[in-house]
Amino acid sequence: MTTHVQMIDLGVAAQQVMTLVAGTRDDQLADTTPCPDYTVGELMDHIIGLTLAFRLAALKASLDDGAAPGQSGSAPELPSDWRERLPRQLDALVAAWRDPAAWEGETTAGGVTMPAAEMGVVTLDELVLHGWDLAQATGQPFHCNPVHVEAVLGFTTAVAEAGPEAREGLFGPPVDVPPDAPAFDRALGLAGRDPAWTP
Repeated sequence: MTTHVQMIDLGVAAQQVMTLVAGTRDDQLADTTPCPDYTVGELMDHIIGLTLAFRLAALKASLDDGAAPGQSGSAPELPSDWRERLPRQLDALVAAWRDPAAWEGETTAGGVTMPAAEMGVVTLDELVLHGWDLAQATGQPFHCNPVHVEAVLGFTTAVAEAGPEAREGLFGPPVDVPPDAPAFDRALGLAGRDPAWTP
């Protein structure tokens, strides 16, 4: 029996991250971000790792050693070719998730196995939230289209409702945001981010 899987195209979110990467100056790599664990350079390194890990998840594949290079989130390990590597990996990520088969069955990323359709939403969430992090940290504009806002708000709400254990290692403590705030601001708050954060 074949069930319908709601696919989400990651192209717009990935393109925005590419634009933000291109607009990031070398002298900003040590700057703080809305993620207290990451500087801009460390965030770039993290994005390199997640684009590889989630592409492999779409392909139902894994690296032999179980770890993706660049997943350390450590600026000293940021590859010297990060400006070229990130757009390539983002393109490959988008292409992998455009295959309907990517959204079927189960898959694994970061040691977590879940339905592939849910993993696709997690991938979008990572692109959107870390795109916002990068935009805020580097003073660049950010826009999230309504379809992606709805998906990210749905995911962050589900994590919040699942309790503290579900958000451990994924999001920081929730930030209070007015219930009548824009949907994306509410998603940011649920993901442990202050929508009004500035460097």
